[in-house]
Amino acid sequence: MTAKLFIAIGALAAAAGVALGAFGAHALKARLAPEMLAIYQTAAQYHLWHALGLIAIGAVAMHFPAASALKWAGWLMLAGILLFSGSLYLLAVSGVRWLGAITPFGGAAFIAAWLVFAWAALRS
Repeated sequence: MTAKLFIAIGALAAAAGVALGAFGAHALKARLAPEMLAIYQTAAQYHLWHALGLIAIGAVAMHFPAASALKWAGWLMLAGILLFSGSLYLLAVSGVRWLGAITPFGGAAFIAAWLVFAWAALRS
């Protein structure tokens, strides 16, 4: 069940990433300063790449359902999307600078997710 859950979450995250990226490219392009638009684009880019990472984790988990580390990798990756991309989206549209203090926690979650994913793959 976890494998299918991560594939579904990844697919939903990818859909949201495309929608948010399109929103930024079209609706926000004329409203945001170039610096804020670049921040927004970074959020969308990392969002989409890590949505694909969630799908990959789910696909690997289908072959190794007993690999509990894959669950950790998936939840860490989801946390990374929420913290990293979420804080950057909010920073870009609101201009509230303290939101940038949240971003490194999301980045750390991304790094941890990829490391745990690698460890799970080697152990399985």
